[in-house]
Amino acid sequence: MNTPRMRPAGGRLAWSLRTLATGSDLTLPGDLTAEECGCAPTPAESRAFRAGVSRRTLLTAGTLSAAAVLVAGPLLPAAFAATYPSWEDVQAAKANEATKAAEVQRIQGLIQSLTGEVARTRTAAEQAAGAFYTAQQEYFDASIRADTLQSQADLEAQNATDAANKAGRIAAQLYRDGGDTTSLELFLSGSAATADDLLSRLGVMDKLLERNQAVYAAALTARDAAQSLTDQAVVARDERDRLQQVAEQKMLESQQAADAAQAALDAQTLHLGELQAQLAALEDTTAKTIADYQAGVEAARIAEEQRRAAERAEAERLAASGGAGGGVVSSGWARPTSGHRTSGFGPRSSQCGNGYCSTSYHYGVDLSGGCGAGIYAAAAGTVVYAGYNGGYGNYIKIDHGGGIGTGYAHIRPGGFFVGYGQQVNAGDLIGSEGNTGNAFGCNLHFEAYVGGSPVNPIDFLAARGISI
Repeated sequence: MNTPRMRPAGGRLAWSLRTLATGSDLTLPGDLTAEECGCAPTPAESRAFRAGVSRRTLLTAGTLSAAAVLVAGPLLPAAFAATYPSWEDVQAAKANEATKAAEVQRIQGLIQSLTGEVARTRTAAEQAAGAFYTAQQEYFDASIRADTLQSQADLEAQNATDAANKAGRIAAQLYRDGGDTTSLELFLSGSAATADDLLSRLGVMDKLLERNQAVYAAALTARDAAQSLTDQAVVARDERDRLQQVAEQKMLESQQAADAAQAALDAQTLHLGELQAQLAALEDTTAKTIADYQAGVEAARIAEEQRRAAERAEAERLAASGGAGGGVVSSGWARPTSGHRTSGFGPRSSQCGNGYCSTSYHYGVDLSGGCGAGIYAAAAGTVVYAGYNGGYGNYIKIDHGGGIGTGYAHIRPGGFFVGYGQQVNAGDLIGSEGNTGNAFGCNLHFEAYVGGSPVNPIDFLAARGISI
């Protein structure tokens, strides 16, 4: 039996992540090389890593520790920290029944750990995504409510001013018709800086305005309503700001949970097939060789690589035939998809489909280019969220700087072409249309944000030379 090789903490996956992400060799204590310590991946492992691990894993490897703290669990999931057997280990174990039994048990434990880690992190990601979606919608609701109250307050303030000015014109007319000179001088003395000043002066002119109390009362009512609505708007803005902080925190937690789930899935993709083949090799009593099992693993890897390449090629083909989608105009902005508009911004009547009914405020516009149609970055920026988001399904959010952002929802499964933290340019292909979440068929639900709050994307893009 061969002596098991010692490996650094984190196993081959952690070594590969560090080495491939930085493009540098692993530094070891003293003069020990990676090969001598046994921590370097085999050529087969290196090929499997490059083919089987997504770009998101490389992007999120640096934040995995923070994700684990928030999602619950150790700095690295147990499946990541495991030491995986080599084919040499398997070959040596087959020569001894006791060693073989121990190796079988170890491999079964690793398979169970990988599977359990995927299930655990997926559940945590779904829960975090649901919490993010709820917090985001509550923030959006509060933002619209605060804006509505402020608009109503501004309208009532204007009504108060208009009513006060109307009362002043009536008072002047009464004077011309023989009104009281002393009262008029009191009314006209000084300069009224505000509607309240004007109303207070009108208040002492009871005799002059006996025939015009309705106008005076309307002015007072409008003034009081304006003040009440302003007070309510202040409270609503405070609540909006509080909910915005909650939503931003939930978004961070959801992104970290999504990254942890993806990393667990990538680890499973990298190791599960080989572990299953190694287990089969150990349990096999026929003359089939270790090389035959290794060849099967390599064939499966190539098939998966080809499947992913074909999927990406199809997305790019659809994107290339996408018409105006992704075209960048002189403002530096691009149309987010080629699809026509199927639903606008604002309140809408009940809509049902895909086992779901919606009667809520619609915070974006729906653009339907068809299942798999390309989705493009509306402008240059940084991806600040890429993952599941409750009713939005698969969702990407891009920060364009200056308080401007955009959101892209209902992306198809496997339709992410960018990851968290990635820089994108206007018109870059970032995803493809689907019907994940609360969607009524394949479409892109597109949102625009100013200061974090949703605004009408139709007007927002029109101001930048884009028609949707």
